[in-house]
Amino acid sequence: MSGLLALLDDVAAIAKVAAASADDVIGQATKASAKAAGAVIDDAAVTPKYVHGFKASRELPIIWRITKGSFKNKLVYLLPAGLLLSNFAPWAIAPLLMLGGAYLCFEGAEKVAHAVGIGGAGHTDYPPGADKAAIKDPAHLEEQKAKGAIKTDLILSAEIMTIVLSNLTVTNVWMEAAALAAAAVIITVAVYGSVALIVKMDDMGLYLAKNGNFSLTRKIGRGIARGMPAFLKLLTIVGTAAMLWVGGSIIVHGMEEMGFTSLGHLIEGYAVSAAHLFPESYRGAAEWIATAAMDGVLGLALGLILIPIGEKIITPLWRAVFSGKKSSKHAA
Repeated sequence: MSGLLALLDDVAAIAKVAAASADDVIGQATKASAKAAGAVIDDAAVTPKYVHGFKASRELPIIWRITKGSFKNKLVYLLPAGLLLSNFAPWAIAPLLMLGGAYLCFEGAEKVAHAVGIGGAGHTDYPPGADKAAIKDPAHLEEQKAKGAIKTDLILSAEIMTIVLSNLTVTNVWMEAAALAAAAVIITVAVYGSVALIVKMDDMGLYLAKNGNFSLTRKIGRGIARGMPAFLKLLTIVGTAAMLWVGGSIIVHGMEEMGFTSLGHLIEGYAVSAAHLFPESYRGAAEWIATAAMDGVLGLALGLILIPIGEKIITPLWRAVFSGKKSSKHAA
């Protein structure tokens, strides 16, 4: 009997450790996921455009297809790559983070430049006119849009997973893998659940406006339907600002990790000085806002520098390499 009690006690102890480990994994994943806010918001802001122009009945199936592609990107490709980096080449995480940060700055600055009417057309479909050629075949267009969204998700997911990885404090490889997987699931569900809600909100508004039992319900429905274009525009603005802020902050922190601390100290000094212009109870918030604003300005400046490099050098090389591969496949 005493042996059975001892065994049960051991099982209970193991269960407590497992529960604590699970709590630690979820906690780590949640905290690390919050650090990837800029890329997450951008992901949510970018994705709705991929279902624009399709029948309402096809919107959710397309989003589900992109969601499955996002899970595959994060869990099949990026999670193992992240674990290999963390355990065999941790020195590469900071440069990769900075590369991802530079990409966020480029994307954000490109959107700002496009909004004010300067710079190139941004990310257009390639080859030119492919969208117009596919528009006559809705199934082919859906295929093309879904593949394009999954490719874009791979880039954003790589940034997100690298940011999450850099903010994990667990040392056990299995805990690290579990935390990364949990973060991947949390972020993907949050992003594409939000996207599904956003793209169906106008339909929900129209339904309420037509079928609401009360005048207030119909009024709310009309308000939702009318307000969605402005909301989507606001989401784009917030996503762009978040990209520039997060991209700039990643660059600053990456430079500090590599020993170049002057810029970080300069921003910190200005932020503290700005915070002292406010009452003491508001100084913490004021310092954070000032730091985020300066990181965002830095991100915008770096992004504007990167736009001609991306459009004139990197994009043509990318298209030359991958269009060549596609041509050789078709020839075979």
